[in-house]
Amino acid sequence: MTEASTLHFRKMNGLGNDFVVFDARQHPVAMDEARARAIADRKTGIGCDQLIVLEPSKRADVTMRIWNNEGFEVESCGNATRCIADLLFDEKKATRATIDTKGGFLVAEKGGEKLVTVDMGAPRFDWQDIPLSEKFHDTRYIELFVGPVEKPLIHSPSVVNVGNPHCIFWVKDLDVVNLAKVGPMLEHHPLFPQRANITLARVDSKDHAVISVWERGAGLTKACGTAACAVMAAGFRLKKFNRKATITLPGGDLLMEIRESDGHIIMTGPVTYEFEGELPPHLAG
Repeated sequence: MTEASTLHFRKMNGLGNDFVVFDARQHPVAMDEARARAIADRKTGIGCDQLIVLEPSKRADVTMRIWNNEGFEVESCGNATRCIADLLFDEKKATRATIDTKGGFLVAEKGGEKLVTVDMGAPRFDWQDIPLSEKFHDTRYIELFVGPVEKPLIHSPSVVNVGNPHCIFWVKDLDVVNLAKVGPMLEHHPLFPQRANITLARVDSKDHAVISVWERGAGLTKACGTAACAVMAAGFRLKKFNRKATITLPGGDLLMEIRESDGHIIMTGPVTYEFEGELPPHLAG
């Protein structure tokens, strides 16, 4: 089966975290680093944070593959999961969908008008699961800091894997460091062999936090669903949150819950359709 001569795409976003979506269930879509970067380029391509390719699945409604705008394939994306679930709801005339990703098997349900609720699974806290390059017995806080040794600007982050690796610095002021500047350095820190998403989190109450995210391979982002999941999971573990909380990102709010029955992270948030079209010739080859 060869790739279709014209490639149809949809442009979608979740809280401003935007995606170019290709449906490869009938005709395969070839994706590599160079092509992903070209399509994601906001000046010469379509422009997006991530590219999504939908493929057949033997155990779910669809397999979702994800490339960041640097051209690398990644495991999970919470905002994209909601977008794809909403496509499946319309397609199947259903209120439930299952999505297979490299980061795990996900179940989504309709949460309201253009709202989607996703069971993002159980967080993983063991140092080998995150993964880290050295052993830490307690990943609630690890030894990592930015700034002078005697008075670091940020330090002792929590780390967790929620389908992909996250590092969360708990801060009183989101402007304590320039995340655009320190994010790349921390993302590529030797402690993170698969790199990491870097988040600054300000907890305002047990029901609310505001976060800023440097997304691995994408940079500063308006929203990162898995970062919100990571903050909720790590914060609940540290007793910073009740079982339900709102996580505010630059693009808006996500409603989060740690489900009592199994400890899974439940995320609810919006979906937005932007436009659709055919990939132009200079990007199709």
